[in-house]
Amino acid sequence: MRRAPCYGQGVRVDAFDFDLPEELIAQQAAPRGTSRLLVLDRSSGTVAHASIADIGGFLRAGDLLVVNDTRVFAARLLGNRVPSGGAVECLLLAPPAAAESGATECDALVHPGQKLKPGALIRFAGAAGVLMAEVLEQRFFGRRRLRLFAETGGQSVDALVDALGHMPLPPYIRREDDLSDRERYQTIFAAHRGSVAAPTAGLHFTPSIIAALAARGIAQTAVTLHVGYGTFKPVRVDRVEDHTVDAEAYEISEAAAAAIAAARAERRRVVAVGTTTTRALEDAARRGAGVVRPGATWAETFIYPGFEFRVIDGLVTNFHVPRSSLLMLTAAFAGRERLLEAYAVAVRERYRFYSYGDAMLIA
Repeated sequence: MRRAPCYGQGVRVDAFDFDLPEELIAQQAAPRGTSRLLVLDRSSGTVAHASIADIGGFLRAGDLLVVNDTRVFAARLLGNRVPSGGAVECLLLAPPAAAESGATECDALVHPGQKLKPGALIRFAGAAGVLMAEVLEQRFFGRRRLRLFAETGGQSVDALVDALGHMPLPPYIRREDDLSDRERYQTIFAAHRGSVAAPTAGLHFTPSIIAALAARGIAQTAVTLHVGYGTFKPVRVDRVEDHTVDAEAYEISEAAAAAIAAARAERRRVVAVGTTTTRALEDAARRGAGVVRPGATWAETFIYPGFEFRVIDGLVTNFHVPRSSLLMLTAAFAGRERLLEAYAVAVRERYRFYSYGDAMLIA
């Protein structure tokens, strides 16, 4: 974790509040490729209404679309304490690390945490087999260090997590996950397993939309940022500068770095699909003195108004939670007043909000 850099003085968290009727928080995803699209011109503040399928009409030939190709893993496990049988819910905070012994360790949030002290055993069972967890260490805010192992020798811990786990839907989706979420809570770009939340702006795209963009001369490349649970971390301070952000692992390939460098050299726009993509690109540029270089590291940059963007010229995003760090990032790009005015329009026009909601293009 890293204390926010100070881009300005006295930015108040309550400046990022807005009224949102609860019924506008999407509980189910629309069919992929059918979401509404609100388009905000950040230079004039004008707003247009369209469909995500029509996004190509608001982009330019030569634009470079950058997506996040992380893949969400089934991080939520439901099991029972051994030997009492009491119910336990466990959210793995990263995929279990590989280990030659078959057992492996990882960090997790567990509930109810007060009864799960070092030495406690948890059993997760299903048709695919049985996964066991031993609490090794008690950490802060309900976190535990776990040792995971298969009850039956020869079974892979990773395979059991994927088979027994549930998709880790955000806490504001107030329903249990179902089989459809296994596909719908992944983007079509998903390739590298490692996230506990989807890069939700990418959920709107379909192969046909991407093909239509390519036909218009709009190029595409991908970076990988594994979204951590910190994306849901509430901002509990009064001043934005006092908030801390959780680091997230990301990697930029040589091909992606070259595509971005070429677009910038040729004065073509770089359009980020999502705040996660934005964070990876801008963190890389800060580390590279303005140049996005290939490599793997941890994104620590906290973006809020006053931040100097060095890479992106456009942003595709969802509508974010009031007072959240993701809203602050979006406001840094669009301008706080213009963004909140656009949000007021979205509320009035009954757009769907948050992870399974509608889309927004800021350019």
